[in-house]
Amino acid sequence: MRLWHQSLLSVLPKSQLLAQWRELNSIFAKDDRHILINYIYDYPKDDLFAYTKLVLREMRARNINIRTLDKMERYFADGPFEKVTHPFIHHHNEEYIEICYFNLKEKFMRGQKDFDAARYETLTKMYEVEKGK
Repeated sequence: MRLWHQSLLSVLPKSQLLAQWRELNSIFAKDDRHILINYIYDYPKDDLFAYTKLVLREMRARNINIRTLDKMERYFADGPFEKVTHPFIHHHNEEYIEICYFNLKEKFMRGQKDFDAARYETLTKMYEVEKGK
């Protein structure tokens, strides 16, 4: 279980983006705990709401069918939430984008079926820009 760095959402292979939605729904359903995401509970719910909106926006941009928003709507029923422009700011940092990049690089190197060379090149360029900031 991982919440990808928000800067990489637009270049995630479809399988990772779909898995991200499943992981978010797992959090919505049962406040799921996992060593790779426990940090989210140290932040206000506003951060998770903002991150979720970014994932949904990317899914819609790719015309990915979202069957239901029920779990999300129940989880965030206590809103409204403050606008957060950089969710999980202390965790989704330079080091974390590097971790995510190399995780994705390995998936490409191992031949993940929905991860073509063009997407990998875009990922690498985005990583280099983010790293240079």
